[in-house]
Amino acid sequence: MNRFNVRKVAVLGAGVMGAQIAAHLVNCKVPVILFDLPAKEGPKNGIVTKAVENLKKLKPAPLGVAEDALQIEQANYEEHLAKLGECDLVIEAIAERMDWKLDLYKRIAPAVAPHALVASNTSGLSITKLAEALPAGIQPRFCGIHFFNPPRYMALVELIATPATKPEVLDELEAFVTTALGKGVVRAKDTPNFVANRVGIAGMMATMAEAQKFGLTFDVVDDLTGKKMGRASSGTFRTADVVGLDTMAHVVKTMQDNLGPGKTEDPFHALYATPPVLAQLIEKGALGQKAGAGFYKKVGKDILRLDPAKADYVPAGGKAEPIVERMLKKPAAERLKLLRESTNPQAQFVWAILRDGFHYAAVHLESIADSARDVDLAMRWGFGTKQGPFELWQEAGWKQVAQWVKEDIDAGKALSNASLPAWVFEGPVPDKGVHTSEGSWSPAKKAYVPRSTLPVYQRQLFPEAMAGSNAPDPLKSGTELFRNEEIRVWTLDGEVVIASITAKLHLISPAVTEGLLKAVEIAEQGYAGMVIWSPDDVFSAGANLESLMPVFMKLGAKGIKPEEKKLQDLMLRMRYAQVPVVAAVRGLALGGGCELAVHCARRVAHMESYVGLVEVGVGLIPGGGGLTYIARRAAEMANAGNASADIQKFLIDGFTSAAMAKVGTSAIESRKLGYLLWSDVIVPHKDELLFVAMAQAKAMAASGYRPPAKVPFPVAGRNAIATIQGQLANMRDGGFISAHDFHISTLIAEVVCGGDVDAGSLVTEEYLMAMERERFCALLDHPKSQERIMGMLQTGKPVRN
Repeated sequence: MNRFNVRKVAVLGAGVMGAQIAAHLVNCKVPVILFDLPAKEGPKNGIVTKAVENLKKLKPAPLGVAEDALQIEQANYEEHLAKLGECDLVIEAIAERMDWKLDLYKRIAPAVAPHALVASNTSGLSITKLAEALPAGIQPRFCGIHFFNPPRYMALVELIATPATKPEVLDELEAFVTTALGKGVVRAKDTPNFVANRVGIAGMMATMAEAQKFGLTFDVVDDLTGKKMGRASSGTFRTADVVGLDTMAHVVKTMQDNLGPGKTEDPFHALYATPPVLAQLIEKGALGQKAGAGFYKKVGKDILRLDPAKADYVPAGGKAEPIVERMLKKPAAERLKLLRESTNPQAQFVWAILRDGFHYAAVHLESIADSARDVDLAMRWGFGTKQGPFELWQEAGWKQVAQWVKEDIDAGKALSNASLPAWVFEGPVPDKGVHTSEGSWSPAKKAYVPRSTLPVYQRQLFPEAMAGSNAPDPLKSGTELFRNEEIRVWTLDGEVVIASITAKLHLISPAVTEGLLKAVEIAEQGYAGMVIWSPDDVFSAGANLESLMPVFMKLGAKGIKPEEKKLQDLMLRMRYAQVPVVAAVRGLALGGGCELAVHCARRVAHMESYVGLVEVGVGLIPGGGGLTYIARRAAEMANAGNASADIQKFLIDGFTSAAMAKVGTSAIESRKLGYLLWSDVIVPHKDELLFVAMAQAKAMAASGYRPPAKVPFPVAGRNAIATIQGQLANMRDGGFISAHDFHISTLIAEVVCGGDVDAGSLVTEEYLMAMERERFCALLDHPKSQERIMGMLQTGKPVRN
């Protein structure tokens, strides 16, 4: 299949979703034109301009860096329709009104390029009905594309075909959305609200119904249905507030309008009635977070919850009872048994909503999705659950749970009297489960359906897998070359060495340092290169201070100094290795993790990577070469700009980032802070990270890679230290930083400026690292730093002193 080349995308509609889809395209370096109606007053692009400006203010931030808003080209339907001809993909994202969408399609159809794909970002309207408004020539290139909100952060995109959609259109779009935009694609059938919203919103409605039945308050329900159940931390009612109660009601109305007697049959149609409390809140304009009130209301620093009986807000903070919390920590089979048999109302409630979820998903699977995998992935990616309903059911024991659900249905305890489908009890599923090594169960095909074999998925060496699918474990795959208690060194293809840190949060301890040194040594013995990669959302959260505590307690800072030297030596060993060392960065790369990354020959970073030197939070300075890196980079940039005499101006940003513990909240921002370079690669999809990192290592080797020359470089010297110290004194005297912050920041300035030397003096990395080491260890003996370290170890929160 030829690669679908998307040179430019048009997004129609500058509302909440349209503008944020455009922002995510910009994050992924896809050129985009954002259209809306012409403004009635002022500049014709006024509506789009206002939406683009608003992107800079939204939290969580839709843009990797706010200034990238300038990359969104602005347009309106009156003046710029011809620009649609420049676009390979047109995404319609206007309000969920069938009549408005159909009118827009008639307007744009003549301007769409003859090869372009056209897709509607509807959350539940019939894609087939929408297609009917398009000319016959466009219908084969039309489909549904449902992004979840917020588009930058939510992994799920549902693709929905019409009977007229060419199969290759969905294949091309799936490849683009996966690799270029970093999304997880689920192909949904053209049924009301598709897969995730159909199951997820029904689950929220069931939770509301069962909460009322068991007399539980909103805050208690949210505590029970959040992280304790492996779901989004916001629980149920808080999630509704964040999404917007009007948005939720709209999705529910789609189900009310299309499902039930005289429509598409649905034995759960009674569940879709709008709860009175939801209707009352909407009527009052209490639409959730965006309106300042919904199920919850924030007053000053206090969070209040709605008490429906009083029709007023009361203090929130209700929690799960300890006995129920203990049940929720048990293995799946024991957990469900305890919940079902308990007389505690909270436990009965939790069992009820789990049962309702199993029941609903089983009854609707055949009509809404191709296989159980699609339902489970949709719930993971669209609703933030740790497991989908079928995964949990299978883990808890398929036959036993099925029997329990059947008994509850027969006893009239369920939300519908619909029987579980025959496949639940008959055929291979009762013995094998819904997820197996053959694939996931499809009731429509009466067979297990394997994962997609589209070429794009060959880039995912260890894709996100279903529990029960017996997918290969990356930490047990390939050929093992070395292992200790905190690192595994292995190869997947015999060409690239992979070093995977296995310690908690991938903290760097002496064992990790030893393992990484061994990995470099092995890689130099006939391999193309080396990649540092681990299969989860942490690259490395820094140095393991706790592991060094026994040494510190026995010998004090002088006992730490040799360990610090070993860590610094590792950084230089990687930087000057005879093969390229590539850091595959995903999630947290903080402190020592950041230092590890910046000393590699190249970084391949997932879009959602958080990189920074954060040591000041524990009263220390970066001690693993981080400040040496800042000094060297300043010298390199000054030299590149022919301004070697004025290194200070290139140094200030790096100094400030370290002194203020700035963290890049995306790979794009981390590049702006200097922790990633323009030569580094940003990867939108987390599961493609290892593939791209290995490809980079091999390409660098094939290009005749040689390590950088080891040469001294100029530093800013004592005058720059004095200038920075003067600015710090003003901040201290103004009450912006504490005396200890001033002390730590001064030490950082001394190292990055090269100490008491003239401007332009040449130094080596070893010289600066020795300065780092001395000051790092001196701070270990400082009472104020010790307070910060102990505070972080005990509470996980920084101490300001």
